[in-house]
Amino acid sequence: MPALEIVGVSHNFGDVRALDNVSFEVGSGSFTVLLGPNGAGKTTLFSLITRLYNTRKGSIRVYGFDVRRRPSAALARIGAVFQQRSLELDLTVSQNLHYHAALHGMSRREAARRIEVELNRQSLGDRMHTKVRQLSGGQMRRVELAQALLHQPRLLLLDEPTVGLDIASRQALLDHVRHLCRAESIGALWATHLIDEVGPEDQVIILHKGRVMAHGRVADVVRDAGAADIRDAFARLTGIGKP
Repeated sequence: MPALEIVGVSHNFGDVRALDNVSFEVGSGSFTVLLGPNGAGKTTLFSLITRLYNTRKGSIRVYGFDVRRRPSAALARIGAVFQQRSLELDLTVSQNLHYHAALHGMSRREAARRIEVELNRQSLGDRMHTKVRQLSGGQMRRVELAQALLHQPRLLLLDEPTVGLDIASRQALLDHVRHLCRAESIGALWATHLIDEVGPEDQVIILHKGRVMAHGRVADVVRDAGAADIRDAFARLTGIGKP
């Protein structure tokens, strides 16, 4: 069963078509990159998956649960890191995470155990009582990832998660999420406009003007586009970056 199944999803803002008949799957254990320029529809799609917007055309299923008909079951299996920071800067790391755990109905004792596990996995166990505003940008993102994993979701959604991070922090976050996919069979959908965040072993979806231009293994997308590499394939399929 796919971690995420999108079938024929379209969405309009007034007369503007943000998504146009989008269909793809994210497999359990798969690290899938949703690659597209700003304005391609990536954030709109994430908002539909997480029910911030209502799906009017098409269907979205998370491990078989339709987000419109079974929203509680679907959302319980999702952990999300959005482009906009979600942490309260004047609360400590622990206070932020306990608040998030409470939203998921976790007991205080279970929350404390899960917080310790996830912060230690992010090498942030010694920052538990630090106010968030005292953390670096990379540390904040790692706390947000720990937060997204507290309730042990099976699907991770990450919307431009490396915005504002330095190269080392970007790579560390990519490596960690890819490891989670391999080690724990978590499905991950990683949205970005940065082509260099696509790895050779990843699945990739190229989204442009609300439409899926290509979907598959990187090598297959490159071959089918008659391109030299993923950067060339992206340029051929979208017209962006072509000389």
